[in-house]
Amino acid sequence: MYVQICTFKYEALEEQLLERIGQCVLTAPTTAVFNGLPEAEKQFNIGFKLKFFGDGMESEAQVAGRKVYKVPIMEGDFVTEDNIGAIAGIAGGNFFIFGDSQMSALTAAEVAVDAIAELEGTITPFPGGIVASGSKSGANKYKFLKATANEKFCPSIKDKVENTEIPADVNAVYEIVINGLDEASIKSAMKAGIEAAVTVPGIKKISAGNYGGKLGKYQFKLHELF
Repeated sequence: MYVQICTFKYEALEEQLLERIGQCVLTAPTTAVFNGLPEAEKQFNIGFKLKFFGDGMESEAQVAGRKVYKVPIMEGDFVTEDNIGAIAGIAGGNFFIFGDSQMSALTAAEVAVDAIAELEGTITPFPGGIVASGSKSGANKYKFLKATANEKFCPSIKDKVENTEIPADVNAVYEIVINGLDEASIKSAMKAGIEAAVTVPGIKKISAGNYGGKLGKYQFKLHELF
């Protein structure tokens, strides 16, 4: 299994790696941790820190030429590589799936996520890879919020919202958000996801969120993917 963990700063990433691997991977049956970015310039000695869970009974070893630590646990040994690499990636590639029903839109979103999962270098970071409550930057009314409901993409209020983005025959929208190692990886994932989504009957439209360029310097224009 390939896992990406994304943060805004390297300092936060080191903390997240240690906490998530320590709490979610070390505790799970039949797991081990290896460095997915061994050539990256930035490396965190997460495995070295995790070894202390062994309370002096841990040992150093080699697996396929890589330095690892073997930490004794109840099922046997937990194996973790010494370092975990990190690079500056890209977060927030996205596309919207418009369906004539919740079932059609959700099915399309699920097959899109499955298609993206077959590729290397990207993840769909939300639960199940699918976003049901897509947001906009800022707020129209509640100014203390940094993000609020993207009302132009909410089918239940399409008759109440000026300049709604919801066509008359659309009753559900899901967003697929993609994080990746680089632009090429995200573009490939978006293309694969869209191509899978449109095979589902009842899909009426594919679009994407731009957010006025407020959320970063990268913009992926859908028509340029095909």
